Amino acid sequence: MTTANDYETHVAEAQQATMSGWDFSWLKGRADGDGPSWDYEQHARALIPRSRSLLDIDTGGGEFLASLAPLPPQTVATENWVPNIRVARQRLSPLGVEVHHASGSNLPSGPFELILNRHGVLDPASIRTALARGGRLLTQQVGSRNQLELNEAVGIPSPAHPDSWTLDIAVKALEGVGLHVITAREEMSRYTFRDVGAVVFQLRAIPWQFPGFEPSEYEPALRRTDQHIRITGGFTVHDHRFLIEAQA
Repeated sequence: MTTANDYETHVAEAQQATMSGWDFSWLKGRADGDGPSWDYEQHARALIPRSRSLLDIDTGGGEFLASLAPLPPQTVATENWVPNIRVARQRLSPLGVEVHHASGSNLPSGPFELILNRHGVLDPASIRTALARGGRLLTQQVGSRNQLELNEAVGIPSPAHPDSWTLDIAVKALEGVGLHVITAREEMSRYTFRDVGAVVFQLRAIPWQFPGFEPSEYEPALRRTDQHIRITGGFTVHDHRFLIEAQA
């Protein structure tokens, strides 16, 4: 049974929640989804033993990279968001990983036999320069159609055109710098928010898709979403993901 102050409670909890690195564990039990049919982690684990050097682009707090240990002897990570750099260094330094403050278009000098990029900036020219001859790139990208239902429900226009970042565009860009694409897959998978607090947390967590979001400014729309969740059991959006493996 819900009470009159459920909305306020959920929103307050989401506003008080903090993220360390790239950790969405606060959403556990509040949101769930199918995810893409492929397993990015499994793909990465299969490539690591073949590689003596590794670059992880936009590592966040280093959570995913650390989970792949043991890592190649020369492993470097980049992160561009300043609050994450300290978190990443604390997590990855004990594993012998250097963390550089760098953007996806300003990568450390390689060459690297393997480049991983999970939801990071994908700059084909920089990746081609950083890859060793015969080296592999494995990337999972968030496409420009990602969770657009949230933008529509809350009334925040998406800052990008829905077709501005898709598998086809990325493949053409990578092939344009001379990389050979081995694997290319794209899917839209269901993701369901189970309370309005989860919605608010998500809107806060990815500000590049929801610029200028403040719950108080979007209260009518959030209350409508809250009511929808109470009636139907959830608010479902679609995650836009694509996977590419390419070779230099």
